[in-house]
Amino acid sequence: MTLSPLDDYPVHQIAETIRHVGTSDRNFYDRYYFNCHAGVDGGTEPLFLIIGLGQYPNLGVCDGFAVLRRGDDHIVFRASRALGDDRMDLSVGPLRIEIIEGLHRLRVVLDPSPEAPDLSFDLTFESDGPANLEARHFHRQLERVTFDTQRFVQTGTWSGSLTVDGDVIPVTPETWRGNRDRSWGVRPVGEAEPPGRKADPSIAGSQNFFWIYSIMQFGDFTVVTVVQEDQQGRRILEDATRVWADRSREPEWLGRPDHQLTFISGTREVKSGTLYFRRPGAPGESDHILEITCEPILPNYIGVGTGYGLEQDWRHGMWQGELVVQGLREKVSDIEPWKKMLCPVDNLARFTLVGDGVTRTGTGLFEVAVIGPHQRYGFTGIGDVAP
Repeated sequence: MTLSPLDDYPVHQIAETIRHVGTSDRNFYDRYYFNCHAGVDGGTEPLFLIIGLGQYPNLGVCDGFAVLRRGDDHIVFRASRALGDDRMDLSVGPLRIEIIEGLHRLRVVLDPSPEAPDLSFDLTFESDGPANLEARHFHRQLERVTFDTQRFVQTGTWSGSLTVDGDVIPVTPETWRGNRDRSWGVRPVGEAEPPGRKADPSIAGSQNFFWIYSIMQFGDFTVVTVVQEDQQGRRILEDATRVWADRSREPEWLGRPDHQLTFISGTREVKSGTLYFRRPGAPGESDHILEITCEPILPNYIGVGTGYGLEQDWRHGMWQGELVVQGLREKVSDIEPWKKMLCPVDNLARFTLVGDGVTRTGTGLFEVAVIGPHQRYGFTGIGDVAP
């Protein structure tokens, strides 16, 4: 048992040092996610940067990534190191996170490095509203808990600079927005485990992952939506909340979220989408209905090169060595179609909200994954695509 500086703070949850978490499950993780974007409203080329850093206490690994979508460029930085004793060390190679003011201001820095010379940044996130604690995500599959996680999300603005191919791009809060989240708990990470019973053909063919995660910024409020369904459309997880920028106002439950997606022919990429929110009204009244149309502007294939499971030699939590830093780059048009199908796509999107006699426009994240069979949209197997 080893002490760390964090043990000096009154934050213990179990009779262990902070280095050790309350479960021995190899898949326990503790992660930061950020996105940063500009150009949704036209006038400039859209840019969409996503950053992540995670610790995996039971695997002894800390890793991080940054992935930028710009035009046809898919630029990736990734790094991995031994976790060590100090859980407050939020760095991996040239990437680091600094908490300036908890739940409000954070700085994210990627210093220039010879291994990944195409991308660097020094960015500060400042929230424009409170952090929102989402519904707990729990899922058991074939007797085993595969997801037991908690997450909060927060929107805000960015300032600082982004350097791409040696060109320095000023980042100002007037035009650069985004969201960040913190999640922790149990989810599949690291090297693939033996499939066991899941390899049975009668089971393997029915595996699916249908997921919508959207963070929509409308100025004085943000709409947070989460939907996960099995292949028949039964809900595993759902959440729909309006978070007001005015921190004195309580978050508003929007009711049951539903969806209508259209897909680009020959793919499973979303062409457009509509989200509906229905909340029971008073007796004799119709349901309260809020409607948001979703227009993807720039997809970021977050699973390609970053560790989300597509590449067998680099997965989140996978042991790479004491410190490894790498840079990758490819054209989006050259990414294999199967990779685009088998991971969530983080779409930078424009939103139009209609409800209560008011129409509002906003921007933000429209993350979608439709992997495996899903009856509603006519996908019967993992290789099916839209007509």
